[in-house]
Amino acid sequence: MPYESGPMTEAMYYVLLSLLRPNHGYQLMNEIEKVSKGRIKMGPGTLYGVLTRLLKDKLIIVVNDDGRRKTYSITEDGRKALEIEYERLISMVNDGKIIMEDRDE
Repeated sequence: MPYESGPMTEAMYYVLLSLLRPNHGYQLMNEIEKVSKGRIKMGPGTLYGVLTRLLKDKLIIVVNDDGRRKTYSITEDGRKALEIEYERLISMVNDGKIIMEDRDE
């Protein structure tokens, strides 16, 4: 079932983006910071809350659990949801170009 919960939060978007390659929690926090070019520093509380929601929505799965840490990966539905959100964000940016056009007048 495709993701139909409306626009994603920024945290959800960056977690999914960072899970295009499987990762575990601590590594995932570093990957999010890297992918966002340092703009987002996600703490463990936010991260694990987002991971719980994404697991519930079946956008990610646990691919390994050694008892000490879990490794997460994006599902096919998660990838589709990420692509839809990416397209939505691109549309918003394109719609917003009117701001720059007004500035030039």
